[in-house]
Amino acid sequence: MKEFHCGSLVPGCEWHTRHEEEAEVIRRAVAHLREVHGETIIRESMVEAIRSRITQARNAA
Repeated sequence: MKEFHCGSLVPGCEWHTRHEEEAEVIRRAVAHLREVHGETIIRESMVEAIRSRITQARNAA
């Protein structure tokens, strides 16, 4: 199980997501950045920043 915490990219944001597939974690993170943080253009560098902050979920069953 992989997870992403938005606060690792946007200080103060407590949103996070988990999924088995890295691609789905990235898709959810991009959707969150658009909907909550008002990002209209998601560049490859942003996707790479998300990817680099994805970790193995702790306590994943």
